[in-house]
Amino acid sequence: QAQLVESGGGLVQTGGSLRLACAASGRTFNTYAMGWFRQAPGQEREFVAAISGIVGNTYYVDSVRGRFTISRDNAKNTVYLQMNSLKPEDTAVYYCAARGATRGWRLATTESEYDYWGQGTQVTVSG
Repeated sequence: QAQLVESGGGLVQTGGSLRLACAASGRTFNTYAMGWFRQAPGQEREFVAAISGIVGNTYYVDSVRGRFTISRDNAKNTVYLQMNSLKPEDTAVYYCAARGATRGWRLATTESEYDYWGQGTQVTVSG
């Protein structure tokens, strides 16, 4: 069973950067499509970024495109979310998600398409 452990959240000023990490278990990690979601207070959880298994294609929500970069290091079974030029509206709890072996390697943008979730890590961007 895939288990995800997130780290890297914290408090940063507007315009600053953070890198989130999601360490995953499983020897088939390289086949799992991975995603990042976020949930701000009073709002629904929303898709942020995804990376496919094997070939590592990426996709981003428009609001973070050009500022955030999702990547994966298969040797470390870890997915990263590099966040640059952070804005107060980026403040949220960020969640890592994995599709799982039964879902395949393809990119996905909805919660229902993911099978495993991390505990969430808080990102706070001050004005």
